[in-house]
Amino acid sequence: MVAGRKAGSHIMRPFETMQEFHDCVELQEETWGRGFSERVPTAILKVSQILGGVAAGAYTEDGDLEGLVFGMTGIRDGELVHWSDLLAVTEHSRDAGLGTQLKAYQREQVLARGVEKMLWTFDPLQSRNAYLNFAKLGIVVQEYAENMYGETDSPLHRGVGTDRFVALWELTSLRATHRLAGSKPPAQPSEHAIQVLAETGGHTLPEPGVPDLQSEGKEVLVAIPSDIMQVMNIDIRLAGRWREATRETLVYYMSKGYEVHEIFRGERTSDYLLVQPGMP
Repeated sequence: MVAGRKAGSHIMRPFETMQEFHDCVELQEETWGRGFSERVPTAILKVSQILGGVAAGAYTEDGDLEGLVFGMTGIRDGELVHWSDLLAVTEHSRDAGLGTQLKAYQREQVLARGVEKMLWTFDPLQSRNAYLNFAKLGIVVQEYAENMYGETDSPLHRGVGTDRFVALWELTSLRATHRLAGSKPPAQPSEHAIQVLAETGGHTLPEPGVPDLQSEGKEVLVAIPSDIMQVMNIDIRLAGRWREATRETLVYYMSKGYEVHEIFRGERTSDYLLVQPGMP
């Protein structure tokens, strides 16, 4: 069994006892909803550790589980990769860097297994998660998967489906190592970046404008609500319109070879930066 490592006020280590595996399932349900049908059961968590996967938790010094990370190692397109399936942090521990610490621990474990590429999915409409992935970890995104997981029973997915970005984390790249070491992302886009989806303005909640699918700029910006959960709670149809507008825009430009490199967070909306291939 891999030894644990202390990160800040938490100890990162693999799950070992059946009670710890059950606690992992419980945290999944607290995060994605009671009875969430997509939760990973104890048997799969345990087997994954045998086959090069990572199933580990972040524990306080008193032994309380406050975060988890789970992923599997396998072959994709003839290449050995690690697919990170779950990352969850208890509500009172969010926005304190624990998610980044869990990913850093997972990276260490994966590199020790001889794997240098990690993949996972996340919702393009979730700006906080996106900021962690781009700004803190240094991922890029080259793939957009429409309704990847179908319809689920999680309240986090209601009315907006399960469209996903596929994160690409090159674990030994300069981009990843610099971001993990605390290197700051650019504070704002360059003056050459062209806004191809923006909010219309003048409304209580941000509303999507008409996508511009004509730009040939080297850098384009795609807006999302900065707080999609607020939009979902107040106007689920508006949240659905944001999904449709962002899907149309992102799929179009990514089909042209653009990659997503950054997210710039704002009070009402945040902007994804898409760049043409070959740009840093």
